[in-house]
Amino acid sequence: MGPTHTTRTLKKSKGQHLQMLTCYDFQTAQLLEQTELDMILVGDSLGNVVLGLETTVQVGLDEMILFTKAVRRGAPTKFLVTDLPFGTYADFQSGLQNAIKLFQQTNAQAVKLEGAAKYQLELIERLTENGVPVMGHIGLRPQSVHQMGGYYTHGKNKAQAEQLLKEARALEKAGCFSVVLECIEPEISKQITQELKIPTIGIGSSDDTDGQVLVINDLLHLGVTDPPKFCRPLANLYEIKKELIEAYLNKQRRTESSQTQSLS
Repeated sequence: MGPTHTTRTLKKSKGQHLQMLTCYDFQTAQLLEQTELDMILVGDSLGNVVLGLETTVQVGLDEMILFTKAVRRGAPTKFLVTDLPFGTYADFQSGLQNAIKLFQQTNAQAVKLEGAAKYQLELIERLTENGVPVMGHIGLRPQSVHQMGGYYTHGKNKAQAEQLLKEARALEKAGCFSVVLECIEPEISKQITQELKIPTIGIGSSDDTDGQVLVINDLLHLGVTDPPKFCRPLANLYEIKKELIEAYLNKQRRTESSQTQSLS
């Protein structure tokens, strides 16, 4: 059975809080398929989480296609969004070709891209005109972290706040069905959410958005390092898995020792 959800199901609705989680593999996708999760994002954060890269900049289009196809196989009916990785939309023409390729080959419902530059807005308009839904992304943009000067909260002064509002309005006008607000000051996130007719999805931008997205590995604390401060893990599965593996190894050692003693 093919995907059952469309962008029409993601309209703003009072009392309905959209929930989105990242996913990078088939088995986790199978699990999420059995839940009432609204959306799955195959983020280029897989570069950090799965591939051990320092930034998302090193993730390529082929990798996004590979991982997104795996997630789609595990979650055939979930609303699936996939990231256009760094460098694949550096100009209008390459962006158009790469977005269509990613969308077509993965059977995702939408692609996500960062920024609201003039050519990016033109790209969004052309993609949506040709049946490719686009999710926008402003605030902290991991693909531009070096240019932006690192990881920090955006919208702290009047000029930044006005620029974020301008970008959000432009993305909506260009045809985005939703926009991610990452690490934006709570008051600005709230103002953007109130002004836009399309849903806002926050990450590290307070709860005054229409929905939230979190990296599932952070939510479950699957890594050795602590998750970002804005994410409160449901458990520490890293430590739990480590304890289980150590218990298994100790049991195996005791078994081997007993067998050696019985033969001596």
